[in-house]
Amino acid sequence: MVKLYAENILIGSQWQENKTLSISSDGIILSIDDGKDPFADTLNGLVIPGMVNCHSHAFQRAFAGYSEYRGNSQDSFWSWRDIMYRFVAKMTPEDAHHVAQFVYIEMLKAGYTSVAEFHYLHHQPSGQAYDDASEMSHQIINAASNSGIALTHLPVLYSYAGFGNKKPSKGQARFIHKTDAYIRLIDSLNTHYSKQTNFELGIAPHSLRAVSHEQLNEITNYISRLNPKAPIHIHIAEQLQEVNDCVSYYGKRPVEWLLENFKLEDNWCLIHATHLSEQEISDLAASDSVVGICPLTEANLGDGIFPTESFTSKGGNFAIGSDSHISINVAEELRSLEYSQRLTSFQRAVLVDENCPSVGQYLYTKAARDGAKSINQKVGQITVEKRADLLVLDNQHPSLLCKKESQILDAAIFACNQLPVKDVYVAGKPIIKAGQHLLQDSSFENYKSVLARLNN
Repeated sequence: MVKLYAENILIGSQWQENKTLSISSDGIILSIDDGKDPFADTLNGLVIPGMVNCHSHAFQRAFAGYSEYRGNSQDSFWSWRDIMYRFVAKMTPEDAHHVAQFVYIEMLKAGYTSVAEFHYLHHQPSGQAYDDASEMSHQIINAASNSGIALTHLPVLYSYAGFGNKKPSKGQARFIHKTDAYIRLIDSLNTHYSKQTNFELGIAPHSLRAVSHEQLNEITNYISRLNPKAPIHIHIAEQLQEVNDCVSYYGKRPVEWLLENFKLEDNWCLIHATHLSEQEISDLAASDSVVGICPLTEANLGDGIFPTESFTSKGGNFAIGSDSHISINVAEELRSLEYSQRLTSFQRAVLVDENCPSVGQYLYTKAARDGAKSINQKVGQITVEKRADLLVLDNQHPSLLCKKESQILDAAIFACNQLPVKDVYVAGKPIIKAGQHLLQDSSFENYKSVLARLNN
């Protein structure tokens, strides 16, 4: 058993003082007791729960910054996607491992202690499967294990280039699966990693344009039999073109169609859901599902702004993700989420509720708590029976000095460039100490070598 003592700690939604956490060998908080246990190690700073990253494409970190120029025509998500296809065509399994490990260490240092990897880089550049069809998933899972971050692995089913079973392009060859091969992949991964610690397996139908109705039925029924709580993540309504194409094909908007055809429970996570009608906002908020919002990527790609104020006022669940990793910064994602609502509503302090007038504390605790639902892991809060995923913030950071407890997360999110993270614990084990990771130097060198080769 591990015991950790905190002088100031956010337990549930309340700041408390002088508490000792007793943590089991598998990282679960068994008790939270008053005072300092004589055998407890001291957490020197302000202790908050680790953040959940609900949406990651790890390989995309390697080309962040390569698409920030105007081409010969109007640039959009779709032109960015073409750049991504050209870049990823060269990536080997070893490259994918090095990039993922580097980005997961970056996440940990930023304050993410768990991540949902929306993984669609499956095959060789020709589209042929590797000898082990799970090869690329193994690379991602091992990278997460080496870094110490908790992982929800979401292999992607991607079969078509557009609505109506449109034939995939050459650039999509590494992503494409038929349904039976995809189910074999999930079966294999489930067998191989069923006892993996800090790990969860789910599925990710890429989008309504990339899978058929029949496929979506088949794989959601399959995963429900395997594990009724397994996460199901899907890109939805990210771009206006996608919405218009869905209306043309199905006669319904994407979220409208999904809600009418599937029962969305709290293991469903709808990534982006940027473009919603008023009825979709209400109906989606009334479901148990979670919306995965990625404010920095959505801004970078020109997607649009998610109607967070309206959605949360109706009781909707949301989580945050770093998606394309144009920036890996918990504070910046949450800050951008709030600022986008201020810019569209012409008000300040928008995202709060009646129980929490602090914007920073509301955003952080809700994103962590709802994010935990989206990855089906016992995280998101510091409380008994949850995993001890903890951040220790530097209470000597200039922006945190002289702040009341109710102002700590406001200052950490809105007055610091990034969360002032000193130490990070996953399942009660120290992963980041004094802002450093044991593998960060070797991981950086490997990452640098990958970039040099990919850009040769």
